[in-house]
Amino acid sequence: MLENIKAVIFDLDGTLVDSMWMWKSIDVEYLGRKGIAVPEDIQAFQEELEGMGFTETAVFFKNRFQIEDSLEEIKKTWIFMAEEKYCNEVPLKAGVREFLEELRNRNIRIGISSSNSRELIQVVLKAHGIAEYFDCITTCCEVPNSKPAPDVYLKTAEGLQVEPKDCLVFEDVPMGIMAGKNAGMQVCAVEDAYSKRQEAEKRRLADYYIEDYYEVLNL
Repeated sequence: MLENIKAVIFDLDGTLVDSMWMWKSIDVEYLGRKGIAVPEDIQAFQEELEGMGFTETAVFFKNRFQIEDSLEEIKKTWIFMAEEKYCNEVPLKAGVREFLEELRNRNIRIGISSSNSRELIQVVLKAHGIAEYFDCITTCCEVPNSKPAPDVYLKTAEGLQVEPKDCLVFEDVPMGIMAGKNAGMQVCAVEDAYSKRQEAEKRRLADYYIEDYYEVLNL
């Protein structure tokens, strides 16, 4: 899988860290605080948000639920709600630390292309002591179009100074997988409990599929 690969780019939530459950919990709690009824099919609602950048998601919430708070207030609240969970309740995916070390040993560049906020990405990396591994971080808020558009992956590849064709992407949901493929990169889908019902679609879209990162190390 790593043959002829010069850079590996990761999504964050559900890919590097087991955190998708957390965002579902935050959405439910946030809407509850506002006295807003949670969508009946919360899983389908979460899937509707896939690929949206952090600001784009705030716009969606503000319009969908007629929230009076400003976009900055909404985002600030979400960041406050997420920080403690990221630091104390969200684990790395199995084998992540060992895989990052292997990539470093092979002199493969490492990046992140995430829909999350830069502030929270930095919180996660610091909490797990892995910030030093990453050469470039890009968020969907920093590019014209969110996933499944290729923009965020192309910008990360540019920052890593690597051609898209020489990049391998790790993603956990179909929108992210399509973003990597649309960027002309190889994509490995990562198993995640949150997207279990999308597994067949993930396998169809991606070049590879893994249950954890130890699988890559053992190839």
